[in-house]
Amino acid sequence: MTITNLTDTATLSNGVELPWFGLGVYKAEPGPEAEQAVVWALEAGYRSIDTAALYGNESDVGRAIRRSGVPRSEIFVTTKLWNDSHGFDKALQAFDDSLNRLEMDYVDLYLVHWPVGQPSDTPIYNETWQAMEAIYKSGRARAIGVSNFMVHHLQTLLPTVNVAPMVNQVEFHPWLQQPDLQAFCRAHQIQLEAWAPIMRGRALEVSELVKLGEKYGKNAVQVSLRWMLDKGIVTIPKSVKKERIKNNADVFDFELDPADIALIDSLDRGQRFGPNPNKFNF
Repeated sequence: MTITNLTDTATLSNGVELPWFGLGVYKAEPGPEAEQAVVWALEAGYRSIDTAALYGNESDVGRAIRRSGVPRSEIFVTTKLWNDSHGFDKALQAFDDSLNRLEMDYVDLYLVHWPVGQPSDTPIYNETWQAMEAIYKSGRARAIGVSNFMVHHLQTLLPTVNVAPMVNQVEFHPWLQQPDLQAFCRAHQIQLEAWAPIMRGRALEVSELVKLGEKYGKNAVQVSLRWMLDKGIVTIPKSVKKERIKNNADVFDFELDPADIALIDSLDRGQRFGPNPNKFNF
């Protein structure tokens, strides 16, 4: 698999095409900041935008897409259901609310943001998933998935579903590689997608990535992002700076040597910069 263009796509289990590379807008300030970041990304050739009810900027994403002049059909839009909206009826209402804020008739991907609820025979996200399937079958979400689900969450969910999650979006970067989760998702045709792929900026401080950047004429962030693409992991780095949005996407003119991929693989230390899904206080 060779990914050579910003618009190259991964094929999900239902045949929907998800761009390998997109813009995340977590902590992009609602209002002009978030809107302008999306406009800049679309101008730079991005065709995937990732938002969430939690972020408070769905309306800005929708407005930016309309401003951009890029046809809606060419843009892959992801949003997510927040933790206070679990359960069948509440999930359906939350999805309607997200569509209203986006001012769209559909989204391309709708995710359960976190696996809330204590472990039991029927955790609340199983009920929520029934709503996700109803949304999917209505055609208002072209694909559905989960976020921050670990292997045991997926093992609880999968036996109950009629439509399996197509994506699992998790924290993933050189210091947190979750090999067991990678293998599980591959085995079940669930596309893994990385949030915090540049370690909230700390990739620039990882000496091994810096040295590899010198070898390839890139910076450490670009090396980290290319490594994920070479491993078949969708990535959505966040930035609100025009030049950084462009630079983050400047990763399609090189590939890492197998030995360099192995070197980055060896950096895994199980270190999170975001919440642990098993310990997150909902």
